[in-house]
Order: sequence, then C-alpha cells, then structure tokens
Amino acid sequence: MDAVVLKKKGYSLGDTLGEGSYGKVKAAYSHRLKCKVAIKIIDKKKISQNVLEKFLPREMEALMRLHHPSIIETYEIFETSSGKVYIVMELGEKGSLLSYLTSQGAMEESTARSKFQQLASAIKHCHDLDFAHRDLKCDNILLDNDLNFKLSDFGFSKPLARDGNGKTILSSTFCGSLAYSAPELLEHIPCDPRISDMWSLGIILYAMLFASQPFDSSNVREMLHVQKQRKIPFIKSKHLSTECKNLIVHLLHPDASQRLCIDDVLRHPWLTVKDRGK
Repeated sequence: MDAVVLKKKGYSLGDTLGEGSYGKVKAAYSHRLKCKVAIKIIDKKKISQNVLEKFLPREMEALMRLHHPSIIETYEIFETSSGKVYIVMELGEKGSLLSYLTSQGAMEESTARSKFQQLASAIKHCHDLDFAHRDLKCDNILLDNDLNFKLSDFGFSKPLARDGNGKTILSSTFCGSLAYSAPELLEHIPCDPRISDMWSLGIILYAMLFASQPFDSSNVREMLHVQKQRKIPFIKSKHLSTECKNLIVHLLHPDASQRLCIDDVLRHPWLTVKDRGK
C-alpha cells in the first residue's frame, strides 16, 4: 500500500532502514529530486493518543522550522485520507554514528573535533530557535557520503514554553535513552531541556573518542552515584588533549546549573584552537 501511494508522488520505495521514535523509516528514490531519500511512515491509527496529540505535532513543527547544513533536511510531508503520514527526508547514506563507531572504532581527536563542531552548530541552531532535541544519541546522528554529521529524529523534540516574563518554563519529562540522559532527568528534577541536551552531547563526544559509553546504564541508581562523583573514565592508553578532557568534564557536570550551554561549547578552547594534527 505504501509503495502505491508513494509511486503516485514520484517515489520508488526501497528497503526498511530502521524504526524511528514512533514510525518506520524506509529508503526510496525520488524521481523529482533525482536522488535517494529516506521516508518516515507513521500510521496515526497505530500510535498512542499521547504521541498523536503531543509528540507528532512537535516533530512536524521542528521539521518545518529547523533548516541547517548539519540537520537532516525535510523535503516534503504529506498525509493520506487513511491517516498515514509520510515524511520525506535527506538520506544519511553512510548510516548512523553508532554503526560507524561499531564498525570503524573510535575517532582520532582531530577528526572528532571537526565532526563535533558540525553537531554543536546544529544544536546551537535548535537551541537558538527555542527547540530542545531531547533524544540526542549516536543512533540519531547520520552520516552523509563525506561522513559529515547530520542530526536527525526530532520525535521527542520540544519547543520551549515561556512564562509572562519570558523565562523558560522548566520540564521534568523523561524521554530519550537512559545511557544519554542527564542526572536531573533521571531524578525528575524540572530543568531547561536544552541543558539536558548538553549532557547528551558530552556522552556523544566521549563515545566518538572511545567507541564506548562513560557510564554503565544497567543499574540507574549506581550510574547516578558515579555521575555525581564526577568520575569520568578516561582510558589511559588513549592520549587526549587537556582541552578535550576539559570539555567532556564540563559537559558531563551533574549539576545542570554548572553545565556548559551550547554557546560555551562553541567558544571552548578545544573548538577554537588550531588543529594540532592529533
């Protein structure tokens, strides 16, 4: 059925690429754009009321408002009378950062720096437009043919609400993945979701450099204890610059009020120094 609908719209449907936060993602060829695309297919009859009324409209708003070289581009969104939504997007030809790290291993520091800069600039774009991603993880960073980073899956994203004085209304909703979730989310402490994004960014940077996670998420209580002690396991055999370690430590600060915001990250010495060929 999907193939018939999409053929009328000028798309030849291909293989399933994976599952998004609440819909399957398939590869396709766009005869209009003359390139491969990814199509997220959401059946409104099969998703919960909460997703239908809250998360799906937020994702649509994010996709229509967020345009940046390091964010997966949305080409078209349409809905059929049967209640199926099709979101046609740029394809990450080289798959996810997670699959890259699994197959290729950790990145050299100089490579990680240039890729992380792309990701940080994408997050700045989101945060400047008052969007928190809320599901930042290696699975949701896609790579193009040149291995450039492309942020994807805005299924849990949220436009910030503000009170009468313009102050951000704090959020305490837990969404996303345990291994990437900030301590305040695990403890249900209301916070600015953009600051919680920054913790996830620190986890991603660590993963890029070590191809592993800094914390064991199999026991949440134990993980929280380790996080609050600020014990980040820098593996001795991998030499990292002092600036790089400093950035990770300040992104993975358990106190949200002490954590770096995205502007701090982009001003950080690790991203502003000349590449030293590491």
